[in-house]
Amino acid sequence: MEAIAKLKSCPMSPRKMRLMVDLIRGKNVTEALDILKFSKKEASIWLEKLLLSAIANWEYKNENAYEADDFDLYVKTAFSDGGTSLKRFRPAPHGRAHRIRKRTNHVTLIVENRIKIDAEKVSNQEEAVVAE
Repeated sequence: MEAIAKLKSCPMSPRKMRLMVDLIRGKNVTEALDILKFSKKEASIWLEKLLLSAIANWEYKNENAYEADDFDLYVKTAFSDGGTSLKRFRPAPHGRAHRIRKRTNHVTLIVENRIKIDAEKVSNQEEAVVAE
């Protein structure tokens, strides 16, 4: 079972974000968190929060019945797309103006478990929640 977390309009260029996204794609969740925690780049702060959100989404999707550590979660898909750009002008020589583009990006992170979840246990818990 997979869970998705999205970060929209992050005030950073997509190229800078992709450098960090490429490092964690396909890695185990604990290994990816270690990479992000000890990196000096600003993108790692945003991605660490997003990865923690994706893990929490996975646990919530499974009715908080399972811990993420028991099912060997990994980063299945991670990508960064360009968002809207703020266009500004800066003075240039000879009375001209140069355009400055302040770029943003959208990041999507999908985590999935490698160890299968017992479907009967999940359905029994759903029935118990409905009965209450």
